[in-house]
Amino acid sequence: MPATIVLVRAVLRRVRRNRILEVALTVAFALLLFLAVQAYAVKPYRIPSASMEPTLRVGDRVLVDRVSHHLGADPDVGQIVVFHPPSGADIAAPECARRLSGAACARPVGPASSNTFVKRVVGVSGDRIAVRDGHVIRNGRRQREPFAAPCGGGGECNLPRPVTVPRGFVFVMGDNRGASSDSREWGPVPIDWVIGEAVAVYWPPGRASTL
Repeated sequence: MPATIVLVRAVLRRVRRNRILEVALTVAFALLLFLAVQAYAVKPYRIPSASMEPTLRVGDRVLVDRVSHHLGADPDVGQIVVFHPPSGADIAAPECARRLSGAACARPVGPASSNTFVKRVVGVSGDRIAVRDGHVIRNGRRQREPFAAPCGGGGECNLPRPVTVPRGFVFVMGDNRGASSDSREWGPVPIDWVIGEAVAVYWPPGRASTL
């Protein structure tokens, strides 16, 4: 009888060890899967400024689709994208904004910044972009932009001289046209600097929606 009890206890210990190992392997696999998904598929971002209001508010958390970009899909007009801006976006007065009058910046000011921005694509390669009362004039036509907040009359609200978006670039602007540092000041963004498209707000719960 004692021998039987010892045997049972040994079996139970082995079963427990196997279960612990199984749980550990499951947790490790889940963590690796999460990291892979975050790196290559979907990544969360927090909105740090009011430049995309009213569409996105400060503190909103969005999910960014990275798969399409990794597979070679180019951003399209109307998409909200996360990207690395030119380094000119990191300074108070980008050189292009000081040098030109009446036109948006036609080329990026400096190499890629390590920061990440969230803006809306308003022009793609070959488009001619001007701005009137804060609204985009794309290829001579004012765009329908119900998402855009009033510009407020600043110098960036009227840029009547069109610029042509270079090949392989996108022109981005914030929806809060009077409170956004964007391609008007520091130039278009190379597609290679785009991280992915923001597809949904997931936090706070009351703001959850697709974009």
